[in-house]
Amino acid sequence: MGTAEVEAVWRTESARIVAALTRFTGDFGLAEDAAQEAVAEALVSWPLASPANPAGWLMATARRRAIDAIRRRAALQARYALLAADPAVDEDVDPDRIDDDILALMFVSCHPVLSPEARVALTLRVVGGLSSQEIARAFLVPVPTVQARITRGKKTIAAAGVPFELPAADERRERLGGVLSVLYVIFSEGSTATSGDRLLRPDVAYEAIRLTRTLAALQPDEPEVHGLLALCELTAARFPARTGPDGSPVLLEDQDRRRWDGAAIGRGLAALARASSRGLGPYGFQAAIAAAHASAPSVEATDWDRIVLLYEALGRVAPSPVVELNRAVAVAMASGPARALSMVDELIAAGRLPGSHLVPTVRGELLARLGRRADARAELELAARLCANRPERSVLLRKAAALG
Repeated sequence: MGTAEVEAVWRTESARIVAALTRFTGDFGLAEDAAQEAVAEALVSWPLASPANPAGWLMATARRRAIDAIRRRAALQARYALLAADPAVDEDVDPDRIDDDILALMFVSCHPVLSPEARVALTLRVVGGLSSQEIARAFLVPVPTVQARITRGKKTIAAAGVPFELPAADERRERLGGVLSVLYVIFSEGSTATSGDRLLRPDVAYEAIRLTRTLAALQPDEPEVHGLLALCELTAARFPARTGPDGSPVLLEDQDRRRWDGAAIGRGLAALARASSRGLGPYGFQAAIAAAHASAPSVEATDWDRIVLLYEALGRVAPSPVVELNRAVAVAMASGPARALSMVDELIAAGRLPGSHLVPTVRGELLARLGRRADARAELELAARLCANRPERSVLLRKAAALG
């Protein structure tokens, strides 16, 4: 069994192993360290002799590492005895079992005492099973930065005395939004990278989808979990058509919709139907907008009036300048660019989204449609200067150059 197989088992089982060890040791940091030591040992020993039950082997080895660490802590002898004797932590790991331990692990990793960066790093590390190197590559930061965020996060959790347990039902509902926002940030970085040489980072986006599916299985009665899952699936369905063979971006109007992933669209629509059972929330409305695009045969045939209404509803439940900017784009498609331009100018006058390349991008597009070519070129050139993603910046510069 080679490195790839070890990594595959680890990616699937790491959350369950860390969660079980945390529950029995009461120490989140110790559990994560012990699990990491187990996978490091697997990378050495499995190529020589593959275990019959890989997940059980990892669990048993991580348990022994945790016991060794606890033995070195004289004050924790009682916990060592409990862990060593407890029959619930054994090698008989059911790979199909999804229990509340993983849900508790998500809530710990996304605890409000942590910084947003630490929440993302810890979630990907302990729930997603990604290495520090993989997280660093995904977010284009140095490996030591990721390691420092993880270390500080674990120390913060220990210092704050965050218990490893599911929050009470009311508190869980309040904190669920924080968990969803972390998963949304991870997916967003995968679907449109904020910087670097690639427009998409599909591995990051698909990891977010995997984690959201797990959360949906654990919280089947929470509509917004299904709303986020629907949004991710419907957005990811367009990935195959969003870039050309050389990785350059392909705009929506130029995409070959036959390349869109029909299975992902089907999963997204099914999740949206579950999210709609008790009324849509912010993620559900975004998913409904994505569904309107996914069901349209072309940009021209898209139901833009419906999309405008959905953005208006989204703006009422989750107001933000990005929502207003996207609504302006939809208004331009439904009613023309003049009205949309006034909406964008109102955002600028109010000082919304300062420093973002999105505002001059939209404004440049609207000015071009109104025939104000020189003004449009200036806006698109400004957008290119503000944009940190190289492929996206190239598109903006090409559009500006085309205006003469």
